[in-house]
Amino acid sequence: MRAGVVVPAHPGVEDLAVQAEELGLRSFWVNDTPMVHGDPFVALSLCAKATRRIRLGIGVTSPALRSAPAAASGFASLNALAPGRIICGVGTGNTARRALGMQPTTAAALENFTAALQDLCAGRSTEYREGDRVRDIRFLHAGAHVNTTDPIEFVVAALHGPKAAAVAGRRGAGLISFGLLDPTAWHALHDARRQAAHGTLRDPDSYVVTALHLLRSNEDSDSDAARDTTGHLVLSLLDFAADTPAFAGQLGPDQREAVRQLLDRRGTTATAPDRYTKLYPNYLGRITPQDRDLVLPSLMNSVALVGTRDDLRTRITALEQAGVDELLIQPVIDPPTEMAQLAELLT
Repeated sequence: MRAGVVVPAHPGVEDLAVQAEELGLRSFWVNDTPMVHGDPFVALSLCAKATRRIRLGIGVTSPALRSAPAAASGFASLNALAPGRIICGVGTGNTARRALGMQPTTAAALENFTAALQDLCAGRSTEYREGDRVRDIRFLHAGAHVNTTDPIEFVVAALHGPKAAAVAGRRGAGLISFGLLDPTAWHALHDARRQAAHGTLRDPDSYVVTALHLLRSNEDSDSDAARDTTGHLVLSLLDFAADTPAFAGQLGPDQREAVRQLLDRRGTTATAPDRYTKLYPNYLGRITPQDRDLVLPSLMNSVALVGTRDDLRTRITALEQAGVDELLIQPVIDPPTEMAQLAELLT
């Protein structure tokens, strides 16, 4: 199993990229969540100039955030700074859109966007539409401005549903999922991708984003340290549930109670039109001690890896056997230490 790291875009992120490269991690990613984090293209430009080997990804952008010409220009420009090291993650904009109080886009829009990006970033022309007007577009001047020669890796964000996995299959793209640690679910995603690929022999890479907490001697799996290390992912799940009553209804009683408490603490409701302004501040940031009780063991176990060294290796092996190629952690407490633990664990 290969290893990588995902962090929010912020000043100084290039120093973490250098450390990740020195530790032997394969990839370094930043989120694309406007109004919550910094700009990923700016961040990865700094990382591209500071590193030489590590692959650099945006996880993930969306047609609901950026037009295909603008996104292609950004990725091809990064490819000029770090030739052949760029990964383009695309998705429906689930969190990024909800943080704006909007709904994610459709699988059809995602597929059109992915196809356009693949064409433009490879130097081909593509169809571009605004309302009733349709035009063929392409880069009019490449040269030193952008790199359309070295390949860019494409991955599609998918959770449990087969629609995004099918997009990945039709577009010959890989998969990335956030907090999906169920090997059975991964088998289903890979089956959906292969069925949509119509017999394509090559299986593109799959990535899972999670958090990692290696228990110390005699440490309980629900210790404060474990909750602090994994709480940002658990709270992101609760944020989504609080914003999506249909999803919340699928949770267990204790988990639904955690959603209710989260809404109360944030001073909003599941139907308030401005709830996104209360739920998404500090998204994927370090949780406060007052919210530790919301980090239920059942939720920690579903979205994060917590356990002894043997426990973690057993779960990672199961994911690898399910077709996951790379484990990406999203550290918030002590990123250099957490990246070093990941590198050592997978050595």
